[in-house]
Amino acid sequence: MTKAPAISRTGPRRHDREIIALAVPAFGALVAEPLFVMVDSAIVGHLGTPQLAGLAIAAALLTSAVSIFIFLAYATTAAVARRVGAGDLQAAIRQGMDGIWLALLLGAAVIAVTLPAAPWLVGLFGASDTAAPYAVTYLRISSLGIPAMLVVLAATGVLRGLQDTRTPLYVAIGGFGANAVLNVVLVYGAGLGIAGSAWGTVLAQCAMAAVYLVVVVRGARRHGASLRPDAAGIRASAQAGVPLLVRTLSLRAVLLIATAVAARLGDVDVAAHQVILSLWSLMAFALDAIAIAGQAIIGRYLGAGDTQGAREACRRMVQWGVVAGVVLGVLIVATRPLFIPLFTGDQVVRDTLLPALLVVAVTQPISGIVFVLDGVLMGAGDGPYLAGAMLVTLAVFAPVALLVPALGGGLTALWWTMGLMMGVRMLTLWLRTRSGRWLVTGATR
Repeated sequence: MTKAPAISRTGPRRHDREIIALAVPAFGALVAEPLFVMVDSAIVGHLGTPQLAGLAIAAALLTSAVSIFIFLAYATTAAVARRVGAGDLQAAIRQGMDGIWLALLLGAAVIAVTLPAAPWLVGLFGASDTAAPYAVTYLRISSLGIPAMLVVLAATGVLRGLQDTRTPLYVAIGGFGANAVLNVVLVYGAGLGIAGSAWGTVLAQCAMAAVYLVVVVRGARRHGASLRPDAAGIRASAQAGVPLLVRTLSLRAVLLIATAVAARLGDVDVAAHQVILSLWSLMAFALDAIAIAGQAIIGRYLGAGDTQGAREACRRMVQWGVVAGVVLGVLIVATRPLFIPLFTGDQVVRDTLLPALLVVAVTQPISGIVFVLDGVLMGAGDGPYLAGAMLVTLAVFAPVALLVPALGGGLTALWWTMGLMMGVRMLTLWLRTRSGRWLVTGATR
């Protein structure tokens, strides 16, 4: 566990070095995570179409379950970073342990629900009779790894709060490699089929959680922090996470509504929408890396009582977000002849997605600002405002998006509403950062 750096300020270059040091490894870790599902898909795909279809359904459920609890990383990062800024590493790690205990409790609850409800959950997706048994098998086995994945989220938040994004990168790479090897061995070597893929993923996830726990426990012993569960601390972690849970669910609702509207436009539109949404999500990884740096840096400055440093860091990160958005937008436009054929050979789908893709390119600078300000306010522990702002955004987006088919709009119009959604988010976040009300100093908010 690395020692948290002391705060010093020498202008924009100081902030640039910090942002790069935190954001680049964070980006690598973010990209490594979805590769788990890609490896499983590649290996299971050779077993047959029903197995792959079953995996797709189970993976969608598991991904949704884990993403809902992303607040374990976000809230822990902010809380730990504040205590690091205040110079109390013992309290910082103690706070991190509370988040890890909360992750274990939530993981146990998810298992208790998923194991008996697996057939019903799979049925909600309308799985075929041939795919459903494979989906249930994969879901039940993989759910056993959810506590480990939630521990990974919380422990990642601990290390980010301690200004360490390199360790999560190394663990993610190691977990990806272990997952690939275990899948091949168990699926083909042991002949376990899709169950082998699920067990391989669970074992890799448990190994990742074990590595994180070793790192955190060593840090706790070094600084004299207790490892025992503390009811008050766990409750405080849960309370800090509730607003971020509301924010995440509201954002998920936006994406679900957009997909539902695209489906109403027809098969061509929903196919094109899926391609664009995949690319949009990939762009989000790059921008989210800067946001993660923002969570760690802003929390540390506010914990140290340095509001001026927090403002300067926020300003610099916004500039980074704009530049990153412009670069990503240009890359989308410049490389579209190369990557569009990789997704579809249907010329009609290509013609449909191209203008909507240009909308995504144009709005990337706005996305850059949104991701950065989102990370800044998370780092400040301003969860209640983020929850309220996202609910307002959902209230604006939903009726406009639902009007797209009624008014004869197509996929391009739908993605303009997505641009509207990001614009509303940018406005609400900018108003908050401009007000200065998020600049609450101290080891706790």
